[in-house]
Amino acid sequence: MLGIKEIEEIIPHRHPFLLIDKIEELTPGVGAVGYKAVSFDEYFFRGHFPQEPVMPGVLIVEALAQVGAVAILSKEENKGKTAYFGAVNSAKFKKKVVPGDVLKLECEIIKSKGPIGIGKAKATVDGKVAVMAELTFAVGQE
Repeated sequence: MLGIKEIEEIIPHRHPFLLIDKIEELTPGVGAVGYKAVSFDEYFFRGHFPQEPVMPGVLIVEALAQVGAVAILSKEENKGKTAYFGAVNSAKFKKKVVPGDVLKLECEIIKSKGPIGIGKAKATVDGKVAVMAELTFAVGQE
């Protein structure tokens, strides 16, 4: 299991944009499973939406990408590099994510060639799918 400090050693994201709290499973270059406890104190709830707080879907996709980045940047040859978005494909938003939810974030690297790769990602709350997407990334230098 990786906590915040270990995650920060792998990816460059920092508070308030580090959107994962822990990594429970990790197979470098293959995939990872992480979690985000969604608190009412999250900065984005002040404006999205004050009367009905909902986590923005793009931030859930970003959290999924961060889990995928942990997986791909854990490979020895990628240490110290950054994974950038290349594309977000087939994103489907199925369920609202609200304060008190715990997001389970799964990303499996399904294709990788050189610095380019594709991850199959899924975010769930209590076993129900909130977001599914295919994420394309490019690994660049630090």
